[in-house]
Amino acid sequence: MPTEISGSTGVNKIQDNTIVNADINSSAAIAGSKLVMPTGSVLQVVQGALQDETATTSGSWVSTGLTATITPSSASNKILVSYTAPGGSSHNNSSNGTFTIFRGTVSGTNLGGSDWGYGYSNDNGVHTGCELDSPNTTSAQTYTIGMRNDAGSSTGICKGSGTNANTARATITLMEIGA
Repeated sequence: MPTEISGSTGVNKIQDNTIVNADINSSAAIAGSKLVMPTGSVLQVVQGALQDETATTSGSWVSTGLTATITPSSASNKILVSYTAPGGSSHNNSSNGTFTIFRGTVSGTNLGGSDWGYGYSNDNGVHTGCELDSPNTTSAQTYTIGMRNDAGSSTGICKGSGTNANTARATITLMEIGA
């Protein structure tokens, strides 16, 4: 039998743990704004992928084409950005290829090292990077993986050779972390 709360009984008479799951209608919806998630909770996840080989001989940062966009629900939340990019340079010991994460385009904020991003390689391999970013906004944020080469040879993402070309897959994953 439901309990009626009137001015004489008061809400303060309801004890903790007296409302259980069975008391909530199966079609009831609780607004997300009413839920309080603990600090560090993953609030949303977005992923982008690329399977087309893209290469450059540029010594300046250029886009790999690997991007993803996320819209933070609060300006105080952080975005965890991680990527895995198979690729590297053209087997030339005098040439180093490197990858980095940009907030926005490659003209935006470089979250890695300004020269070498998240490390470099003079051979093909799998490159990874991870950064916890604080964009301080609730506007949509695009993250782009950039690449550059330091000696005019070729650096590429999803780079293969012969019959293996274009079979590698690169991914970028964005996670909104509650503050």
